[in-house]
Amino acid sequence: MSNKKIILPILIAAILWFLMFSIWTKHLFNFWIGIAVSASILMLTAIVLRKDILKQFQWSLKSVGIGLLSAAVLWMVFYLGDYFSSLIFDFAREQVDGIYALKEGKNTKLIALGLLFIMGPAEEIFWRGYVQQNFIDKYGEWEGFVFATLIYALVHIWSFNFMLVMAALVCGIFWGLMYRYNKNLVPLIISHAVWDAAVFIWFPIL
Repeated sequence: MSNKKIILPILIAAILWFLMFSIWTKHLFNFWIGIAVSASILMLTAIVLRKDILKQFQWSLKSVGIGLLSAAVLWMVFYLGDYFSSLIFDFAREQVDGIYALKEGKNTKLIALGLLFIMGPAEEIFWRGYVQQNFIDKYGEWEGFVFATLIYALVHIWSFNFMLVMAALVCGIFWGLMYRYNKNLVPLIISHAVWDAAVFIWFPIL
């Protein structure tokens, strides 16, 4: 695959995340509609540019179980991470609260549905199924994992929220390793979607 087919989609992702998170542009959009549209654009880009991406879907009870279990494990990682980060960083709680403020005054049922059926699946198809796999094809398994994980975290830098960037890094490592050892998007999508809904709506870490 040519460099353009890797670089251009990543640039699109960086621009979209800039529009959603930067202090200069975020007030122009409804965040939840913006992220749903942005994730959908990235997913469609991935499917169009890499037509074999649909072969990475392998449904089974085991895949569903792995997805649900990994979502629970990641939630616990964040629960412990929230506790220890609050001890280490004075600003941690304020920044985490700033993330949760994004849902204030919004319909949480609609947000949960969006996380489960749009944002979670779309992000995994793009970041792991497309970006990480393309880097793997070009540079190798571990190099692909590292590059995709770092870029996934860095596109969140426009938020100027250290805790959000670190959260993205942890998630990128977690899901990136899952993909590294099992090229099946089904457990990844379930893990991402369920974790999103759990940490933001069902069982927020406050």
